[in-house]
Amino acid sequence: MQQSSARFYPYTVHYCPILFNSVTIAYCDEGPADAPVLLFIHGLGHNFSAWQRNISYLKQYYRCIAIDLPGNGSSSRAMDYPYSMHFFASCIKEFIHELGLERVYLCGHSMGGQVAFTLAAQNMPQVKGLVQCAPAGIETFNDWERSLYKSTMALVDMLSSEENSLRKAIQNSFYILSADIQPFIHNLLEQLQLHPKEHYRKMMEACIGAMLDEPVSDRFADIAVPVYILFGEKDGLIPNRFIHPVSVRQLLLSAQPSFRALQYEIIPRCGHFVQWEKATDVNHYIHSFIKEQEQKS
Repeated sequence: MQQSSARFYPYTVHYCPILFNSVTIAYCDEGPADAPVLLFIHGLGHNFSAWQRNISYLKQYYRCIAIDLPGNGSSSRAMDYPYSMHFFASCIKEFIHELGLERVYLCGHSMGGQVAFTLAAQNMPQVKGLVQCAPAGIETFNDWERSLYKSTMALVDMLSSEENSLRKAIQNSFYILSADIQPFIHNLLEQLQLHPKEHYRKMMEACIGAMLDEPVSDRFADIAVPVYILFGEKDGLIPNRFIHPVSVRQLLLSAQPSFRALQYEIIPRCGHFVQWEKATDVNHYIHSFIKEQEQKS
């Protein structure tokens, strides 16, 4: 398994069995072992290579661990996995216990951000803070909006292949498309082709449904650790401009009172894939935030 998956990643791939060996998490582990841990959680349909432009810089200061969520990348997959936000959060919780991690800062992107919120609301003592890049979960939907969203996504799936859907989703995540994203897209598509298409479709449908049906906004007040959110000013995915025609700033201002401790930055000329499109800025913000938190502890 190590040899078959290594070509998809810029870092050595490790594997951790969890949940009574029913799930295996693929991950990378870079940086000093005794440093604070940045635990990176990728977005919908990605793998941990989505964080490579951040790990390459931040690993000189922190232990950078990035995972493939179950059903994605080189982690195990099965048709009977629930692929819910709570399932993913439970997997990460046990992963943290299995590796004996302490001083953990969860770093989520998009769907991975909603997973991080879900886990952080449980207030694990090992989790010291959250850094969220364009997280899902901030935007909320009523019953009618959820139904509309699901219907729209189902229509898109009918009209496009899995490969085209994935490629377009990533390209639409940029305000100015970066040329160096193409190898990442190519590797994702190669990994996709190694597995049955029906599994990928089932996983994607379940994840989208879970993001809509497992809101976390009512748990923001339960998150005791500091939260730092980074959004691209030109994010074309969050908020959904057809359902909620508001700006990123308006979305964050409306959510801020729900948190105990929230800071945020809005990065100009940047889309949804903020940690890739503006990696230098994001790395600076993450490093500054964690240094500040560590000095307080």
